[in-house]
Amino acid sequence: MIRKLTLCIMLIIAAATAQAQSESPVISIDTTRVNKFVNALSRLSLGGYGEAVMTRNFYSQSFNRYNAPERYKNDGSHGRFDLPHVTISLGFDFGKGWTLGSELEFEHGGTETAVEIEAEEAGEYEAETEKGGEVALEQLWLNKAFLGGKLNIKAGEIIVPVGFANAHHEPLNFFTCYRPEGEATILPNTWHQLGISVWGRVNDWKYEAQFLSGLNSESFTGEKFVHQGATSPYEFKVANCYAGAARVDNYSVPGLRIGLSGYYGYTFRNSIKDPGASYDDVKGALAIVAGDFELKRWNWIVRGSIDYAHLGDADRISEYNKANSTHHKYQDGNPFHNTNIGSSALSYSIEAGYDLFSQVRKLKDKQRFYLFGRYEHYNTMATGTYKSQYRHCAPYRAVVGFNYHPIKQIVVKGEYSYRYFKSPNNNGLNPDSPLYVQPFNNEPSISLSIAYQAWFL
Repeated sequence: MIRKLTLCIMLIIAAATAQAQSESPVISIDTTRVNKFVNALSRLSLGGYGEAVMTRNFYSQSFNRYNAPERYKNDGSHGRFDLPHVTISLGFDFGKGWTLGSELEFEHGGTETAVEIEAEEAGEYEAETEKGGEVALEQLWLNKAFLGGKLNIKAGEIIVPVGFANAHHEPLNFFTCYRPEGEATILPNTWHQLGISVWGRVNDWKYEAQFLSGLNSESFTGEKFVHQGATSPYEFKVANCYAGAARVDNYSVPGLRIGLSGYYGYTFRNSIKDPGASYDDVKGALAIVAGDFELKRWNWIVRGSIDYAHLGDADRISEYNKANSTHHKYQDGNPFHNTNIGSSALSYSIEAGYDLFSQVRKLKDKQRFYLFGRYEHYNTMATGTYKSQYRHCAPYRAVVGFNYHPIKQIVVKGEYSYRYFKSPNNNGLNPDSPLYVQPFNNEPSISLSIAYQAWFL
């Protein structure tokens, strides 16, 4: 109503001004067209979010720093500037329960292709193709609502809400400058795939069940588990395998949300290449279960999550991927990876922040300033034949920092992060002994970021 009233007032003022300046004594306004335009505008939604981050890392940036930690422990610091995510969201309400939603995302200011140094692949430079095309169309769906929104059917490119960081990936939903590190490492993030979803909310319960195209095990890696499995280097997503995902959230307690989510599907053979009869028994069944909560009450925000994933046939998939990667002399141009894969991965985290401005009468309910702390651990090779080769993939991380909200839609973040690793059990061995295992160097850093998240229309 405010938008309609504002637009009508502007048109009336413009018409009056034109009439005063024109020699013609009469100006006619087509109210029917004005009403149609105002009605169409009221059905349109336009928004998005964006993040800019500056980081200084006080550890070596060498790709080989985990293979020879003693050699790199005295390396200098290095800095990075980044645009992690910038999105444009566009939606339209067609009426009669039909709505359109879309989200166009630019990751790291680029086009989803990048040159990386692969530590798992002897430090080679690789041009990583994460998805065919130049930009990421993260969402594009049509939704039909029934029973006043208690039941909805959505189809298209949709968000897979497995884990906290996928269901709540916008920058105002977490304290750190980057998305929660553990979940964003072991799972696709933001996880989006083509599929169909049935969802809704009934009283204090919100639910969603999805039927999706499966992940591709050829994109799995030892350092990131199934993180890259939802992407495709082709102009389409292969769907030889299918999967299901589900999520339920409860809001019974004021200020508290508790969520449970899960995923199950086959991942092997979900590519354009036939693996051959010797792999007929390999399925690559992937099962994920995740729980999370968020408490917003008493000027506190407390969040926590735990995720566990298990991949069947991990050793056979590792064998196949290494035999068919770019390192094999007969596989030039293959975009997939030459790495071992774990049979399970896990992640858990807890973070809490208190609004100091809630105790200042002049700032209360106008601005917010949270001091927060976060602790997390994740392991991309929690179990598996090659676990001992991936000790660096099981870090712990402690973070302290602040979130300042000058207005509701904007946040300025600052943090000190300390990533560290469990010390190996050397049982009193002399460091000069060939059996001695070098401990990894710790990885402190500081970051500063600014982000926005808003609906403009």
